[in-house]
Amino acid sequence: MITAYELLAAHPFMAGIPDRYLSRMALYAHRAVFHAGARVFNEGGHADRFWLIRDGQVDLDATEPGRGRIVIDTIDAGQVLGWSWLFPPYRWHFGASAVGPVLAVALDGPGIRAVCAAEPALGHDLTTRLMQVVVARMQATRARLLDPGAVAPRVEGTAYSI
Repeated sequence: MITAYELLAAHPFMAGIPDRYLSRMALYAHRAVFHAGARVFNEGGHADRFWLIRDGQVDLDATEPGRGRIVIDTIDAGQVLGWSWLFPPYRWHFGASAVGPVLAVALDGPGIRAVCAAEPALGHDLTTRLMQVVVARMQATRARLLDPGAVAPRVEGTAYSI
């Protein structure tokens, strides 16, 4: 059986993180499986974890009054899902649902924050990595908004991919 440490070490988001940090983080990691359509988290809910997606896709969505959930991005295998666990007040800014079956590594937010507090270099590294994800997603959203030919966000349940 593959250990939590091995799962972390194999994920692209963790590339280059020293073994001593991965070993500590592995204490707060476990496998996670989501079935197609499963709700991973809800906008406004308490953010206490994040996921390294190993296989499958997760749709990020926002709720628009009168229209329901609008898919704003899709997170693929090899990417990280969730950054709200790192920043107070620890509330999800979006919602998320599994597109199909999803295999992931779940990491406990408070546990990882404690490791980061004890290891400031790791805290800086993870914060930098997560902010790079935030900026890349914001730039992708900006490009979609500015491109008149871009595919419009879909309302949950319709066929469309980003």
